[in-house]
Amino acid sequence: MSTLLAVEGLGKQFGGLKAVDGLSFAVAEHEILGLIGPNGAGKSTVFNLINGVFAPDSGRIGFAGADITGAAPHRVAMRGLARTHQIVQPFMTMTVLENCTVGACFGRKNLPLREARVTARETAEFVGLGDRLDMPASQLTIAGKKRLELARALSAQPALVLLDEVLAGLNPTEVDGMIRIIRAIRERGIAILIIEHLMQAIMSLSDRIVVLNSGRKLAEGAPAEVARNPQVIEAYLGNPDLAKELRSRRS
Repeated sequence: MSTLLAVEGLGKQFGGLKAVDGLSFAVAEHEILGLIGPNGAGKSTVFNLINGVFAPDSGRIGFAGADITGAAPHRVAMRGLARTHQIVQPFMTMTVLENCTVGACFGRKNLPLREARVTARETAEFVGLGDRLDMPASQLTIAGKKRLELARALSAQPALVLLDEVLAGLNPTEVDGMIRIIRAIRERGIAILIIEHLMQAIMSLSDRIVVLNSGRKLAEGAPAEVARNPQVIEAYLGNPDLAKELRSRRS
């Protein structure tokens, strides 16, 4: 598979804090790459650098053969790179259909309104919101808002979608449903870069894992390989639950 996203020597500093420090990794077409690390490791900052919320201090970001380093978020979206947010940000007074229509209008194909509505409807149905098209986003449950955040990103018809903790705050049944959707996204030929703290989920979903710690890449490899890495386990020891999960993956 050819490389879709290439991050090379990425760096970002906020005052005296190096949030991201010389980070390099790549995402191939149709791949699911997991990005994990302790709280404060720099994961969300990496997403913000990739999709243009922040401009990097150093390094380069290549996507689909183009240099998108420092490009504005709407320019990145129009190139085919969409994202969700850890704290869901739907347009609360707009309906499910209207939220998804916005994504389609300002996505890779820059669709006119009539065509955007068709894409929006199909995407809402794909994530399980087909029966709530006319419901205001404010009336959805947390799980519903998570699905809407995902649907709006997918309505942009991206080649790559960045998923920032889409499983957070969901109960086990809701997690299982979202995992099925994520796998179905890949089956549609869309690559995925995913941040997640549910280790069992991200280990089962990902083809490869990149581990961050203090803004630097600590490890990279297949899920089983990463789970056995002593440095990775040590980095998680500050979080007993995550450390326990990682240790259990070694046995």
